[in-house]
Amino acid sequence: MKTATLRRLVSSWPGVTEDVKWGNDRVFSVAGKMFCAMGAKTARGLSFKVDETRFLELTDRPGLVPAPYLARAHWISLDVPPVLPGDELQATIRRGYET
Repeated sequence: MKTATLRRLVSSWPGVTEDVKWGNDRVFSVAGKMFCAMGAKTARGLSFKVDETRFLELTDRPGLVPAPYLARAHWISLDVPPVLPGDELQATIRRGYET
């Protein structure tokens, strides 16, 4: 997913803010809580929060791994191009936004 596509997707959701953290990660948050991040300089690597109940299921799939530093908070990472089908990827990011 490209940065512009991700931005279009999440910017329509109420309360979403965007900023750059750690010098090179574009982070999307709601009510001060991060729910999705992407490398800002390279637009590679997408990480997002998932339901605790789906964390092990998703990280068992090829191409999905526990997100460095955020796995304990049930975040996963995938490289571009995403290994999740578009609809499932969007629904999973939306669920992270909602929780």
